[in-house]
Amino acid sequence: MNVLNSNIEQVTTRGIPPGNLLTRTTHRNLVALATLVTISIVGVLYLFNPAQHNFYPICVFHELTGLLCPGCGSLRAIHQLLHGHFAAAFGFNPLLVLALPFLLWTGMCLLAKKAKNPSASIVLRPFWIWLWFAVPVAFGVLRNLPIPPFAWLAP
Repeated sequence: MNVLNSNIEQVTTRGIPPGNLLTRTTHRNLVALATLVTISIVGVLYLFNPAQHNFYPICVFHELTGLLCPGCGSLRAIHQLLHGHFAAAFGFNPLLVLALPFLLWTGMCLLAKKAKNPSASIVLRPFWIWLWFAVPVAFGVLRNLPIPPFAWLAP
């Protein structure tokens, strides 16, 4: 019994409570796995043009309805962005190209907030949540209208 107590004291004296040791290790492993998966996906998108290779997933919405969803053209746009072709990327999916700087900035702000205070929770105002859903829906509707002012929204 004395050996058990000394082991618990050793763990707690290092500054990490026994219950949090596994969760911190698991969290680090998940972050490392997510980073590896993201780098792998970006590498595949950089090397293999979605317009020329058939192993990329198809848009189920487009296949079922014949309409363009807000994400149609995103893989081709990201491929073009990775190669520095901003105009071509904008032609494939303008919403993605315009939203990426804001998404990256927001992500960096959230990471900085979590780095300063790991127990901080992320609170989004209802306006931003509604906007997050309304803009892609409006973009999806507008890019499918056969009216000339919106024809440029289709890839």
